[in-house]
Amino acid sequence: MRPDCDFALNNYGELWQGLVVLAVLWKYGHRHTTDFLQPAMPHHIAIVEDEAAIAANYRDTLQRQGFRVSLYSDRGAANDAFQRQLPDLAIIDIGLGDDIEGGFELCRDLRSRCPELPIVFLTARDSELDIISGLRLGADDYLTKDISQAHMLARIVALLRRVQALRTPVQEEHLIEQGPLRLNLERMTASWQDQVIDLTVTEFWIVHALAKHPGHIKNRQQLMDSANVVLDDNTITSHIKRIRRKFQATDTAFAAIETAYGVGYRWSGQ
Repeated sequence: MRPDCDFALNNYGELWQGLVVLAVLWKYGHRHTTDFLQPAMPHHIAIVEDEAAIAANYRDTLQRQGFRVSLYSDRGAANDAFQRQLPDLAIIDIGLGDDIEGGFELCRDLRSRCPELPIVFLTARDSELDIISGLRLGADDYLTKDISQAHMLARIVALLRRVQALRTPVQEEHLIEQGPLRLNLERMTASWQDQVIDLTVTEFWIVHALAKHPGHIKNRQQLMDSANVVLDDNTITSHIKRIRRKFQATDTAFAAIETAYGVGYRWSGQ
């Protein structure tokens, strides 16, 4: 499968947070190989951003943490590069020059090409409509450009960590079957009635959290913890709606994810 920041630390609490972020980055910024003769391969992050100064700032921040970074200023250049090789994670702005919805279109293309690729929107557009649209198109996270570099790095590392965990899960939990549902944690695949369901990393973890304990209600905080993300309630709701639509595209009668109003969600176990 295919990410220093200048920490503005004003107190010891922020210092500790910064040190934790750096520790995680050191652990997950590189892939490790069992062959000591081969050098570590850094994760490759693609940044699609039309403002050169902003793109360079993101690139420098990530490169100082050991990531390999490629910059693309428009959708066409990014698409050409992605056809040759996909990155390990894509960071995309929505408006790309005159292509005001270019990031959305690129996300759609990437998601159809590689369902498991981690995709993050990083944009100045913060309306609820844009956020929902980005998540519905398959983005794993949606960040606005006022986010601190420390926070951005932590979110990127968390996303890569989840991908790594899905690729190397605990042996006895490689496979989960609940009725027509089949989840393979080693290959990070999901199927319903023997039909493949293309889920993003975040969606996969949410389905896993629900299906692992059928009938048990999971509140929104528990789903966020399971997916290792920080999202608001509306974003969790958007993820659930999108998951349902993907299953219903295969089975119009799909109703395994039930809403416990005012509490959360559960896998019906039917």
